[in-house]
Amino acid sequence: MADVKKIATRESYGNALVELGKEHPEIVVLDADLAGATKTSIFKKAFPQRHLDFGIAEADMVGAAAGMAAVGLVPFASSFAMFAAGRAFEQIRNSVGYPHLNVKICATHGGISVGEDGASHQCCEDFALMRSIPGMVVMSPADDVEAKAMIKAAYEYTGPVYVRLGRSAVPVFHGEGYTFRIGKGEVLREGTDVAIIANGLMTYEAIQAGQALAQQGVNAMVINMPTIKPLDEELVLAAAETCGKVITCEEHSVIGGLGEAVCSLLSEKHPTPVRRIGVNDVFGRSGPAGKLLELYGLCADNIVKTALEFCGR
Repeated sequence: MADVKKIATRESYGNALVELGKEHPEIVVLDADLAGATKTSIFKKAFPQRHLDFGIAEADMVGAAAGMAAVGLVPFASSFAMFAAGRAFEQIRNSVGYPHLNVKICATHGGISVGEDGASHQCCEDFALMRSIPGMVVMSPADDVEAKAMIKAAYEYTGPVYVRLGRSAVPVFHGEGYTFRIGKGEVLREGTDVAIIANGLMTYEAIQAGQALAQQGVNAMVINMPTIKPLDEELVLAAAETCGKVITCEEHSVIGGLGEAVCSLLSEKHPTPVRRIGVNDVFGRSGPAGKLLELYGLCADNIVKTALEFCGR
């Protein structure tokens, strides 16, 4: 892995905003005293008159974004996931979701990989919160290439969007020719024994796990599922039909995220045994990101262990 290029998806976000900003003067970017960390500072440097800092007032930021969208601007509003999805939930629900306004909530520092900032900042509930809002698109990119394509797709989509981006640098495995579409997953590895469905930084872990499982005689299908809502139901059902067993992997609580979205679909349309890998109804803690991901089982080794047990090996 030492020779694999790594980029944090928050960096990808800042760079994507600049490229979009060059072509679309109606784009404005809002932040809540965290532009340096969310990387909206990259956009601010290029377009200082179109970047607004609201201070530590996330609810105010979202309300203003709603107003801007109502008059034809396209606001991208950013903070840490804990404060964007958490603190400003009521404003997102009532001021953005209810009138179905064209606001893009792009939250960085989601999940356990926030690291040393600790449990108060490690939001593992944002997918669940945002999925609960009618009409909200919810997405989490796996690498730099997908993140940039996702931000472009979010701009092109008319309506509210939530994108979760990461603090830690993650391996870049997509080629520049990759095509992203909202609501569509991607088969990264074909297989017939078990389907591993992942998103965010867990996708690369799933790729590594698929390779390790092959060496132990387990033929795993690996799927990247960047859109949690709307879920690619066709792909999930096809994977369940082919493999008969499904494992979901996410840097999020096992409650309310990708795992539950997959389980809800399968329970109604194609009952299939499922194992969910995620944060098991506990809070995070402070520590180096890599060590924490191992501690919480958000790693290739745990995916391999789970798959071997699931397949009776």
